[in-house]
Amino acid sequence: MSEKIQIGVVGLGLMGSSIATCILAAGHKVTSLTRHIEKESEVRKRIVNFLTQLQEEGILKEDPNTVLERLTITDDYSLFLNHEVVIESIIENVDDKKRVFQQLENVLSPNAIIGSNTSAIPVTILQSGLKHPERLLGIHWGEPAHILRFLEVICGEQSDIKYAEKIVALAEDWITFAGLFRFMDLTGIPAYLAVMKDLFPELDNSTKAPVFIEELVASGAKGVSNAQGFYPYTKESAEKWEKLFIEFTYDIRKLSEKYPKNIGDL
Repeated sequence: MSEKIQIGVVGLGLMGSSIATCILAAGHKVTSLTRHIEKESEVRKRIVNFLTQLQEEGILKEDPNTVLERLTITDDYSLFLNHEVVIESIIENVDDKKRVFQQLENVLSPNAIIGSNTSAIPVTILQSGLKHPERLLGIHWGEPAHILRFLEVICGEQSDIKYAEKIVALAEDWITFAGLFRFMDLTGIPAYLAVMKDLFPELDNSTKAPVFIEELVASGAKGVSNAQGFYPYTKESAEKWEKLFIEFTYDIRKLSEKYPKNIGDL
């Protein structure tokens, strides 16, 4: 997605600062809200240090101080007016998060997306009581967010899929080449069905694997190995994905060998 927009971040602790850095590095403007505006200079220093790391690694091509000009730090929710996306990254407490969402709903348009960087609280719980629960999503970064190319987009029971699709399109500026369902295509869908049948009764109250997976495997889908999976493939595109996955796996193998077990103890 080439269009650059103004994105909000609520919370400027270590994770919030890292998320703001990630979004800035992707070329967007960021409005970050903090309860501790007196610490603005400290936060700016942290973010410019993150940006400098990215520049030193050859990931960021711009000057970190130039990138920092796209950042606004505030303690005023009204500055989120006209923002299309605002992401909450505060402590893992349902009541605190809901207070943030209520403040945002007083300012944002009904079509603006609210994301939560929650790592454990179900999105459905966070949606309850909102004026527009359909636009709330889980938008969960791996840590540190400005380095890892990993992002989960999580729907709740009331989420409208169009908002999730918009975030996925936006995230393609900084996520890696394959997510969970692509990975299952690459490594063989039937094996996952077998695992689900064994694990699901232990993980929750389900006694069966998801019907969708059952039907997909029953249709003959194996993934890229037979060009039939969660995603559409031609014979040529399936072969290309398989080749890319092998190259990716070898790169990960070579990288892991640089960091053998207990190397930090030496």
